[in-house]
Amino acid sequence: MADYSLLEKYEAIRYRFEEVGSQITDPSVMSDMKRYVKLNQEYKRLESLVGAFKEYKALIENIESGKQILLEETDEDLREMAREEIENSESAIPQKEQDIKLLLIPADPEDGKNAILEIRAGTGGDEASIFAGDLFRMYSKFCERRGWRIEVTNTSEGTSGGYKEIVATITGEGVYGIMKYESGVHRVQRVPQTETQGRVHTSAATVAVLPEAEEFDIDVRDSDIRKDTYCSSGPGGQSVNTTYSAIRLTHIPTGIVVTCQDQKSQLKNLAKAMIELRTRIYNQEHQKYLDAIASKRKTMVSTGDRSAKIRTYNWPQGRITDHRINLTIYNLQAVIGGDLDEIIDKLMVEENAERLKEAEI
Repeated sequence: MADYSLLEKYEAIRYRFEEVGSQITDPSVMSDMKRYVKLNQEYKRLESLVGAFKEYKALIENIESGKQILLEETDEDLREMAREEIENSESAIPQKEQDIKLLLIPADPEDGKNAILEIRAGTGGDEASIFAGDLFRMYSKFCERRGWRIEVTNTSEGTSGGYKEIVATITGEGVYGIMKYESGVHRVQRVPQTETQGRVHTSAATVAVLPEAEEFDIDVRDSDIRKDTYCSSGPGGQSVNTTYSAIRLTHIPTGIVVTCQDQKSQLKNLAKAMIELRTRIYNQEHQKYLDAIASKRKTMVSTGDRSAKIRTYNWPQGRITDHRINLTIYNLQAVIGGDLDEIIDKLMVEENAERLKEAEI
């Protein structure tokens, strides 16, 4: 049975959609970049909502026209087609209603942003660094599958391979809205390369995913930033290692420090470092938003809490367990190879269920 109360919301939403569509073509709005970006984001959300409402209305109209045919027609073929149309439309309505209800709930305003990915080796010594390298390769392949671009901005290599720390920017459509589910502690259970007795060890790495801040998201004054230059370390040839191309920025009011040394050009490193610095400052406020969400929900799927143990990768059993939703799957090699879709899809379904319950639409 269709929920006709949803249709009552449609006219107001359609009016707002047309109003925003008109505003984003106004030169005075286009000259105000902050306002323009916010209106453009709203337009895209309303566009999806209006499209879903149109499909919903079409399903209801199909049912009504089918019922009318059953009342008026005597031709059995037409009546059978009408019954099939009614049955198909009625079966499609519940899912479409849920889609609309989810779209009516205000989304995380950061979901459409690019992201900064930070992976740090935790407990486990050299094995933790090797595991951090495995995670970075997993995310690199996942980004490749989605058509996203991933660029390393800073690394600290492990003594036996992998990374003590690696920071990268991920650019693409809706990156943060998907990658945010990866923030937290990832554990690995396997026999380390350095283990001679064949014993299984447990190591860990911490993943943080931050929404990349735009210039107009936060005002960072030049006078609040201390800039230091130094020679890059690690592989890269003479031009990287012998020139002062690496950048270290310190935000004096907050004490936040970022470095970038992956480019030969100091200017390019400075530009990347500024993006990361803005993002880290901005994330302090965004974390308050995430904490407010976490306080309202029983299961914290995407709170961004980097200290929460979220997933275990068990090599001997070929098993991955996501502790937030008690999901266990036995395709470890596929996941490590970048196939994260099943896990993230289930996390999104769980969070959507939470959002629906919270909104009580």
